[in-house]
Amino acid sequence: MVQNDKGIEITKVDQNEARDTYKISYIIHFLLGCGNLLPWNALITAIDYFGYLYPTKHVEKVFSVAYMTSSLLILVLMLSWSKWNQTMSLRLRLNIGFSMFVLCLMVTPIVDWINWDQNGTKVKSNATYCVVVVSVVVCGLADGLIGGSLIGSAGKLPKQYMQAIFAGTASSGVLISTLRIITKVSLPHTPQGLKTSAHFYFIISTTILIVCIICCNLLYKLPIMQQHYTHLVQDDLLPCSSHKLRDVARAIKRPAFGIFAIYTVTLSIFPGFLAENLESSFLKDWYPIILITIYNVSDFVGKSLTALYVVKSSGNATWGCVARVLFYPLFTACLHGPKWLKCEVSIVFLTTMLGLTNGYLTSVIMIIVPKSVPSSEAEIAAIVLAVSLGLGLVAGSVLGWFWII
Repeated sequence: MVQNDKGIEITKVDQNEARDTYKISYIIHFLLGCGNLLPWNALITAIDYFGYLYPTKHVEKVFSVAYMTSSLLILVLMLSWSKWNQTMSLRLRLNIGFSMFVLCLMVTPIVDWINWDQNGTKVKSNATYCVVVVSVVVCGLADGLIGGSLIGSAGKLPKQYMQAIFAGTASSGVLISTLRIITKVSLPHTPQGLKTSAHFYFIISTTILIVCIICCNLLYKLPIMQQHYTHLVQDDLLPCSSHKLRDVARAIKRPAFGIFAIYTVTLSIFPGFLAENLESSFLKDWYPIILITIYNVSDFVGKSLTALYVVKSSGNATWGCVARVLFYPLFTACLHGPKWLKCEVSIVFLTTMLGLTNGYLTSVIMIIVPKSVPSSEAEIAAIVLAVSLGLGLVAGSVLGWFWII
């Protein structure tokens, strides 16, 4: 171990010894990406549970706005505060964020255990609803802290780590949807059964987040990551001026707009529209759960495809992002159009394409754009993209309310 001029200990690693033979660092980045979106997917996938608790609250849309807005606030703070990466280390930020996730994800079962009587009847629903919404806001703050930190650091790392993070974020949706289906099937559809299955589901999710805390500390013990983080620490010591930030933002403004467009479209449709505006007489309360599962699987497939092939031009990817506005008239036609368009097959196809394009285009832009700027600006570029993503999430969450009108 040696110390730099700031007193920070850095481990020197022999270039020949730094090997990721078993892809451990890739797997850990994948798991951390999974954990980053695990609470969000946990909240939005338990549609029937929250719908039973708060049937008049438009839960999915409220959760979306609360979560995405608070996450965006943290991302903007990280982008505007030039010394944030010197004030708290990446390791500390990840530990704080995942710990906040664990605490907040346990709020729902704890509050319900307190506020349900022995007959399985909910009481004080308005009070518990407010508590749950506050926990969603705190989850959003943690999401911004973890997401901005992971994406920012991955911007300087080899491209496979950015791909791992975003594939991991998509896998969390698949995992949560699978858990939700299992718990829904395994217990009777009664108030007590619904309560028990959902609580089990939240506890399992919390356990996975604890594993993520272990992983983010293990990551720093891997020789390959010690080598990479040596360079990251050295670059972090360089000041980031507002002039430099503006230059980087100007240089990547088109792909940043593309990321914004992706998530504006996606979040205005998923999950609120899929969960609340569509009905199936055949699938009944399974319909929104199945649609969200289909979206999550498609998103995961799209983000995994970039491990095989990445579009070389950020311009082409940006045009693909903008073209996704076509989903608006298509989904509107399924909601208000002719009867043959309102069938489950049409909705399933559109949901699949929504997930595939979201996953692939997001991963492409997040991989290639930070590599298109000098390495000293890669982290800034990655965080600018993360802020654009956050802006798109907020815009999409707000636009999602227009499906109610």
